[in-house]
Amino acid sequence: MPRYFEATTVFNFTWDQVARAFWQKYPNPNSKHVLTEDTVLREVRAGKLFSKRLISKTNPSPKWAERFITTKNVNIIEESIVDPQNKTLTTYTRNLGYLKVMSVTEKVVYKESEEFPGKTIAIRSAWIDSQIKGFGRAICAFGYERFKKNCNKMVGGFNYVLANMYPPHMTSSPPVHNIATAKSKLKDAAKNASELAKAKAAPIYASLHPNQS
Repeated sequence: MPRYFEATTVFNFTWDQVARAFWQKYPNPNSKHVLTEDTVLREVRAGKLFSKRLISKTNPSPKWAERFITTKNVNIIEESIVDPQNKTLTTYTRNLGYLKVMSVTEKVVYKESEEFPGKTIAIRSAWIDSQIKGFGRAICAFGYERFKKNCNKMVGGFNYVLANMYPPHMTSSPPVHNIATAKSKLKDAAKNASELAKAKAAPIYASLHPNQS
């Protein structure tokens, strides 16, 4: 039976700061399990920034799970939408491998807190499922507890990044958010990401096609 997880976190930083720091979450002391992070898509549509990243992580399994899982690495696809006008950052993540054993789909919405002005809330929802007959319930229960534990680590790691980017003396007065320049900033971010992706891809393409250089 699928398990559902939900949690709300309050970050003591403005939405602008959280939205900027989101792209620099890795590395941090709690992310040693993250091996690689690659942006495969980034574009601006209707004033919103759409991104897709492929993240590779280590995922050690308990002894009983070794009969189902043969590798400790897992690939995660992360899709995100940044809406600077409404000040929302929405992310969707899901694992790409071993979906029959256990699939984890997560949605997180970062937005300004109405209850705590100047702070940001993150509403996290996750669906954990398994298609292994006879073991599905136990696997879902294990996945739920592991996900819950990892959430605390993720929050701690993100707070570490935020605190380093925006020390206390810098967060006393929230930065002014200029909506008029939001779209141009998003376009610049998309352009820079595209150029970086091309730069990374060039040597790979050259090695695969030596006769075309």
